[in-house]
Amino acid sequence: MVDYQIAARIERLPVSGWHLRIGLIIGSGWFFDAFNALSIAYVLPALVALWHLHHAEIGLLISIGYVGQIIGSLFFGWWAERIGRVPCALYTLLIFSIMSFCCAFAWSLPSMMIMRFIQGIGLGGEIPIMATYINEFANSQKRGRFSLAYQLLFPVGIVTVGFVGRWVVPSYGWRWMFIIGALPTLLAIPLRYVLPESPRWLARIGRGEEADRIVTRIENIISRNGARPLPAIPQLAPVPVRAKAPIGHLFKGIYKRRTISVWVIWFTTFLVSYGLQVWLPSIYRTVYHLSLQQSLNFAALMTIPTLLGTILVTLLIDRTGRRPWMTYALLLAGVLLLGLSFRPYVDPYWVLVIAAIAIGADNSVSQAVSTYTAEIYPTELRAMGCGMGNAWLRLSAVVGPLLIGLILPSGGIRAVFLLFGVAAVTGGITCRLFGTETRGKTLEELSPSLATEK
Repeated sequence: MVDYQIAARIERLPVSGWHLRIGLIIGSGWFFDAFNALSIAYVLPALVALWHLHHAEIGLLISIGYVGQIIGSLFFGWWAERIGRVPCALYTLLIFSIMSFCCAFAWSLPSMMIMRFIQGIGLGGEIPIMATYINEFANSQKRGRFSLAYQLLFPVGIVTVGFVGRWVVPSYGWRWMFIIGALPTLLAIPLRYVLPESPRWLARIGRGEEADRIVTRIENIISRNGARPLPAIPQLAPVPVRAKAPIGHLFKGIYKRRTISVWVIWFTTFLVSYGLQVWLPSIYRTVYHLSLQQSLNFAALMTIPTLLGTILVTLLIDRTGRRPWMTYALLLAGVLLLGLSFRPYVDPYWVLVIAAIAIGADNSVSQAVSTYTAEIYPTELRAMGCGMGNAWLRLSAVVGPLLIGLILPSGGIRAVFLLFGVAAVTGGITCRLFGTETRGKTLEELSPSLATEK
């Protein structure tokens, strides 16, 4: 079998305009994933009055979309190892954007729940595939910044949905939020015809000639057909070919500890971020008795630290390393939320500031953990590992809103902040004790294939 040195040739490529174009397409998908996932938060204050929803129904409506996302994460993470990264990215985008349009015509709570469930299948499947794909084109020295730079469009989507929601919902009605969320269908053409399949994946399944053609084309674009010399090809261990790997390999050898610890980090991080971000507009309305417009304004302002936190982690992740950043950001979020649990009925403006900083710190981890997960598995397990980790994200997004709906009437807002403070601290401690530092190492060095083991 011919060794086309696919990984080594990708490793030597400098970041270029070609990477920028590909990254912007991928990042656009992340943007609309965030927009569609959180649009329900800004629609809910209107639906509560329209459909006379109580706390348990609110939690159920929020959570049902994430049930679909669990299914999408697991299925598309598995399917991307079989049919490739790009086709699955296209299918997930079409599912969640078309179903967003359908949500605009929901006429009752049950109809909205069905549509959000189907939409969730697409939303859940997209992010693990995108994270896998972008990491497989990055070199080891700048992989953290390279991967996170395009994920910046996810918190931009969070900020955008907040400010669009505060303007659109009171002025034009809640249905327009879902119509706007259908715009990603326009990305289907560049996804299908511009994005090349991952050469690392092609080489893994034995399609080395096709992988060679793709890498050669990229080399010609970046080198301007040889006018700009490329760095020498580094010496990397050859990558064995394996058509597929069973899911049990996630728990084999060094990957058992990695898998369990990263699942805990995924679950605790997103229990905080999704639970609070989706519920806080309604909490401001029902607990702190703010007007609809004030509640939406507060929720929109709360998204700004999320963007700032992601900018900081993008700029610093290759200097600080993954494990230190995730550890201390989660501990900071936990301490702030535990503080709110002791004094939850302070002025709503203080709640806004403290909760916003905590969510910003927590969300910086939510961006870093996508890149981290893609780094800690070999190519034959990468999409599956990202999909399984993302499923724990979605499970936490199911559990968090439901828990708030159950404990808020009986335990009050104090119990809500206590729950999320403990979750964030647990994630930080897990990362500190069991995390793997990945900075500055090639994917093949970090995550050796199990294909050669007998």
